[in-house]
Amino acid sequence: MDDQTTPDPTMTRIIEAVQLGQSGERAQARGQLTALWDEIGPDGDALHRCTLAHYLADLQDTAEAELAWDERALAAAVDLTDERARRHDDDLRVRGFLPSLHLNLADVHRRLGHVGPAGEHLATARQLADALPDDAYGDMIRAGIRGVAEALEAGSTRRLDATS
Repeated sequence: MDDQTTPDPTMTRIIEAVQLGQSGERAQARGQLTALWDEIGPDGDALHRCTLAHYLADLQDTAEAELAWDERALAAAVDLTDERARRHDDDLRVRGFLPSLHLNLADVHRRLGHVGPAGEHLATARQLADALPDDAYGDMIRAGIRGVAEALEAGSTRRLDATS
């Protein structure tokens, strides 16, 4: 197989900051990603913006701030092409990560008590779930969809375990 991917120093920096956050250094990771967002800018590379905003949402202290970053991630995905995604990873397809973006929006809207938008994003995540791979990632997103659906139906606004 001919590998068409090219090294991407910005993606490397994003991944390093995400790993920092996953190790418990949330504030430091949030600071690094926010500074990197400022470097990239609102019109920068769509893959960088989408990835960074997606992960930065998880590092926020409030649901309102999380919602803003989740919305930025989805907006960047609209600008992203499969060709650009494949330059980073041959297996990436935009449609393959849209279920996760919509799931995150459904969950944060649910936690904020925004039942209508939560249901709309959940329905979209379900519709796009056929693009998920049959692997641990796909299983995690499908489980997240079920969990958010159950919480929404129960009227729960409590934080669930990780949904993406």
